[in-house]
Amino acid sequence: MLGGLGLGELVIIFLIILVLFGAGKIPKIAKDIGGGIREFKKSISGEDSEEDKKNKS
Repeated sequence: MLGGLGLGELVIIFLIILVLFGAGKIPKIAKDIGGGIREFKKSISGEDSEEDKKNKS
């Protein structure tokens, strides 16, 4: 599967994360990670955001 990890290992990792951070913080953490990945992809592709375009004008 993912990098040589099976389903059992992924479930154990998820349970450890759930215990460490709690159910309430996991969606926020996932949103922050997704935002970081999105920004990383934008910086690699060279896309300018709307704010960057406005600041250049």
